[in-house]
Amino acid sequence: MPSFDTVLEADLVEVKNAVDQVAREVGTRFDFKGTSAAIELKEKDITLFGDADFQLQQVEEVLRNKLAKRNVDVRFLDMGKVEKIGGDKVKQVVTVKNGISSEDGKKIQQAIKGAKLKVQGAIQGDAVRVTGAKRDDLQAAMALIRSEMKDLPLSFNNFRD
Repeated sequence: MPSFDTVLEADLVEVKNAVDQVAREVGTRFDFKGTSAAIELKEKDITLFGDADFQLQQVEEVLRNKLAKRNVDVRFLDMGKVEKIGGDKVKQVVTVKNGISSEDGKKIQQAIKGAKLKVQGAIQGDAVRVTGAKRDDLQAAMALIRSEMKDLPLSFNNFRD
């Protein structure tokens, strides 16, 4: 039976390269000289450091630009709260989303059921597998999922015929 998987996966290699570029740019930019502005990546968490909220916003803007140039959707970024860390310095943890949450998986399943397409959606870990009898139904399901879940940068893989 034809099927495909709906997944939410960022290209972590490109994210790492973008963070490295941002770190280089922060180190050489004139307006960041002599400040504590920095960026670091641990697993799927990007930590932004700065002297003030304004500086964090500048580092975040540079990060968004570098990710966009490397074709990584900025909707993968989950911005955390700005925290004070001793003195007048601040930090912000940005999480890179990976995997569809169970509530988003349920929304995808409900959208498929509500559309009355001849396909079934099944949550499998952090992906949603959609199976159907005809390839055209699967393509209609892809279009439906894209239109219903605009806030998530979903991709489709493992297409079987």
